[in-house]
Amino acid sequence: MDPKPLDQCRLYTFLDTSYLKERSPEEVTRQLCDGGSDLIQLRAKELPNDSIRRIAESIFPITEAAEVGLVINDRLEIALEIGAFACHLGQEDFFDAGSSHSSDLIPSDRSLKLGLSSHAPEQAERAVAAGADYIAIGPVYATPTKPASDPVTLDYVRWAAHNVSIPWFAIGGINLENVDAVISAGALRVCVVSAILNAPDIALACQNFKNRLLSVRN
Repeated sequence: MDPKPLDQCRLYTFLDTSYLKERSPEEVTRQLCDGGSDLIQLRAKELPNDSIRRIAESIFPITEAAEVGLVINDRLEIALEIGAFACHLGQEDFFDAGSSHSSDLIPSDRSLKLGLSSHAPEQAERAVAAGADYIAIGPVYATPTKPASDPVTLDYVRWAAHNVSIPWFAIGGINLENVDAVISAGALRVCVVSAILNAPDIALACQNFKNRLLSVRN
């Protein structure tokens, strides 16, 4: 079976290679799936394409069996090659690279979805107009994964809740201590990186976030 539709996804987690800590990508992916992840993004900014492709090929059967969507960060060609669920790009990787619409990058006969980051309302509006299938809203809080980015605060989450018509995920510094505030601001979906990957029990951490999110209905 295929992964669930984006509008039904709630918990978006990451296989970020900078957080592996001697654990294998396959082991962490299984734990993320077991914990209830709806989407898992492979993010390996420091690795060359060949290494990223090998990891993607090794974890794709795991996500596929669990009916979890595998998202590839930045490397569009790898996402297309392995048949991933989606590719996620930053604003600079999309617009600054000369693209104006998702059809500029994704062939019409391919089902690959496109996610775009956004850090302000005008970026969100531009991403939606460009045909993004989902957008990320953040960083909501300060986060070590984006140390140069100023937090967008809950104000941007509230704006998105009232103005963004496609699925969107709040991201950045979200943990179990502040996720309720993010949900109260209007988020139905969140991306979580360090609060899950640094947890002693990854699957349990996922379950805790998923339970919070499932308590909220559209």
